[in-house]
Amino acid sequence: MTDPTPAVRARIAALAPDALPAYVYDLTALAAHAARVRAALPPRVELYYAAKANPEPRLLAALRPYVDGYEVASGGELAHVHGAVPQAPLAFGGPGKTAAELVRALELGVARFHVESGHELRMLGALAARHAPGRRIAVLLRFNLPVDGDVLDGVELAMGGRPTPFGADPAEADVLVRALTDGTLPQLELRGIHAHLASGLRAPGQLAVATAIVTWSTALAARHGFPLAEVVVGGGMAVDYGAPGERFDWTAYGEGLARLAAGHPGLTLRIEPGRALTAYCGWYATEVLDVKAGHGEEFAVVRGGTHHLRTPATKGHDQPCTVLPSDAPWPHPWPRPAARGDRITLTGQLCTPKDLLARGVAAPGLRAGDRVAFGLAGAYAWNISHHDFLMHPHPGFHFVGAGGEV
Repeated sequence: MTDPTPAVRARIAALAPDALPAYVYDLTALAAHAARVRAALPPRVELYYAAKANPEPRLLAALRPYVDGYEVASGGELAHVHGAVPQAPLAFGGPGKTAAELVRALELGVARFHVESGHELRMLGALAARHAPGRRIAVLLRFNLPVDGDVLDGVELAMGGRPTPFGADPAEADVLVRALTDGTLPQLELRGIHAHLASGLRAPGQLAVATAIVTWSTALAARHGFPLAEVVVGGGMAVDYGAPGERFDWTAYGEGLARLAAGHPGLTLRIEPGRALTAYCGWYATEVLDVKAGHGEEFAVVRGGTHHLRTPATKGHDQPCTVLPSDAPWPHPWPRPAARGDRITLTGQLCTPKDLLARGVAAPGLRAGDRVAFGLAGAYAWNISHHDFLMHPHPGFHFVGAGGEV
């Protein structure tokens, strides 16, 4: 479920009203979840964390014992993650890399470059010759691969299998592989293939995608006679905001990857989950400011809103939440606003009807002054939000559990 852990609940209760809203992360819960994920994966499957999901330095550090490295997708993420976990291997992905970003990645000794086009490949080769002479730079070619069947139908985000700006067209594969194997770019080493095709897939869909990527990659390597050392099969493991009690089946996924790896001795597989690692360890905590009715519906206006927690607006869902009734006395001489019905819509402070956090929440008797903790807020939350719209104060950030605050 998404109810706050005891440590998170205690921290929220201890915060003064003017310290809300606040993000509260449970690092013990994060470490336990990451340990379970790592234990479910076979030895020849590497686990990289996609830092874009949540780049908080304490989360990055808490994940370090359980991940093989971090995937970054911009020069800013590159510098940030390198500063937070200085010795960790980094893979640099994402479309539209600039020359300055590539140079900085070369200077920092990035372990893997996920190259998305012929132009990017040639630019990396030229920069490597100038800024990293004598080194072989490891490259994985990213392709926008087709997937047979309906496995990508209805996914929440599709980065491949259809026209998108992500990765090179498979029709260019032979040309790109030849450029890396015929001596044209001697400073670059072709290590393998990268494909991240979709987000929001459950274990069976993820395994079907992984199998398709590996099958295509091994056929390409056989056609050109180069040793295929690594294949990245992406991330995007499903996190269901509508059914928060359901979790991605890491055990079944790990067993399927073990079968896939067994069929390709010597091949290292790599996955790059983000949301599925950190979403469950974070809560956005706030306070009910007012309760009011409008055209037959009741609304609770809370401190903050979607300018802090953008996820429900971008995904069009209701953010799972838990009401934490306040036992503080009501400080005003007039009656305390309270819900009269069983269901209420939770909104923020923004001057837009789109500032909806959750609709139809079962919260009979919800009162001004009560607190609400929105779960599944450990990924794609604060870091994707439009923080300064209307210039409300930014939330606080608190870390509890192992390595957090006392």
